[in-house]
Amino acid sequence: MEEQKKLYIGNLEFGVTESDLKGFIEGKGLTVKEVKIITDKFSGRSKGFGFAEFETEELAQQAIDALNEQELNGRKMTVNKARKMEPRGNNFGGGRNSGGFRDKRY
Repeated sequence: MEEQKKLYIGNLEFGVTESDLKGFIEGKGLTVKEVKIITDKFSGRSKGFGFAEFETEELAQQAIDALNEQELNGRKMTVNKARKMEPRGNNFGGGRNSGGFRDKRY
């Protein structure tokens, strides 16, 4: 998905499906190319946000104007242009025996 045509859609109710979201967007008179709701890889449960891609930047801007702060299943959505994901550092944590902290009692 191209960033200028891709929108972030946040604050989604956890029960909203991709087809629900696509139907809501199309109900506003907009043609969406692709909808993706992000889910937890272990549980499969929605994380409460997703992305929608449109054919043109103009359609994407129209979608922002039409959808931002609109209510879907009792929650007001946050809609804006998607940004590239920031690189993450190592996520190894820092538990008791992770190498950074040693229990001195033993």
